[in-house]
Amino acid sequence: MPAMRKASAPAGKRMAWLDALRGVAAMTVVVEHSFTFLLPEVKSPVKAVFEPGWYGVFVFFLVSGYIVPASLERTGSVRAFWLSRLFRLYPLLGVCAAGVLLLMAAGWKAHTWWDERPISMLVGHLTMLQNLLQVPNLVNVLWTLSYEMGFYLLVTALFTLGLHRGSAGISLGFAGAAVAGAGVLPVAMLSAGGPGRMLTVVLVATGLVGAGLAGVLAGSRPVRRAGAIVIGATVSGLLAVNQVWPAPGEGLLILATMFAGTALYRAERGELPWRRAGWVALVPLAGIWLERGEPGAQAAVAAAWVTFGAGMALRRRTVPPPLAWLGLTSYSIYLLHPLLLEGVERFWPDPPAVPLGLRLAALAGVFGLLIGLSSLTWRFVEGPAQRLAKRLIARTRSERVE
Repeated sequence: MPAMRKASAPAGKRMAWLDALRGVAAMTVVVEHSFTFLLPEVKSPVKAVFEPGWYGVFVFFLVSGYIVPASLERTGSVRAFWLSRLFRLYPLLGVCAAGVLLLMAAGWKAHTWWDERPISMLVGHLTMLQNLLQVPNLVNVLWTLSYEMGFYLLVTALFTLGLHRGSAGISLGFAGAAVAGAGVLPVAMLSAGGPGRMLTVVLVATGLVGAGLAGVLAGSRPVRRAGAIVIGATVSGLLAVNQVWPAPGEGLLILATMFAGTALYRAERGELPWRRAGWVALVPLAGIWLERGEPGAQAAVAAAWVTFGAGMALRRRTVPPPLAWLGLTSYSIYLLHPLLLEGVERFWPDPPAVPLGLRLAALAGVFGLLIGLSSLTWRFVEGPAQRLAKRLIARTRSERVE
């Protein structure tokens, strides 16, 4: 109970309804992945009518779109924004990587790219753009971080160019590109052609993004603008022609969804008329069209938007502390649950051969262990890292004032 009080306190100072949505999203993703390892017999029937994982990640994307650009615009500092993002994402990614090493020590076979193409794997994951660079994900859930990182980079570029207020139009632009490009845009066009070509794409794309960010952070006004253009062009190019899964249309839809969340934030703040922000209702319709033939995915996209809308409508209501706390630890829940489920697979490689009662008991145990482990990583990794980021940001500001 003391740990819950510590975690829920900061949630009250933040937008607790967003934490609640994150918690719901994270747990639905855990549920879907649990099907594969513990309840495979229900996986196909459930996913045929509703994709829990797709629902969860779209809720995450809407939440990120709503709040992440606001964190940049409140301070107006790109440097502070990236310090907060780096300390938010990378410490726990390191914990996740350490967990993979433990699994490998226990006999789990990692992806063969670690032996065949270690530089691509390392650079791809350090940039968190691996899914857009055709680099296999170290852990399956990491694919979403590539779209988060792509979004952060685009938000930075737009802010630097003074185009960040056009969220609704940008969202509709991505949605239109998703619909028009579905089935037409090439997949993995840049990275096709063997290991050497893939490594070249990884290094060139990383170099362009790095140079662009360096220009935005430290250059003169013309250099900052040039850096922003380089970032925007690089990320947009990767999104359009260098994806396999999700397909380019779906990848562009993800960015449309995130910018739609930003447009809703601006409307709620009075920065954008609701009649203009309302056009982003076309984004979920584009998603439903893209997922035609996949009723489970269509239902997931629609449900994610309904959930987010309900959260906005109830945003002034008090959020139960346990739910807000669950959202506060959602990043840990999301990143660490595949490791626990991989551990289960080590003992039960053939789940249907295990009595259902034992599997349900194991599922309850995984959930309990996951929540406990996430509490620890929040207390000893995520929380301290975020506090350190705040101190570094404050120190940077004071030095600039002096």
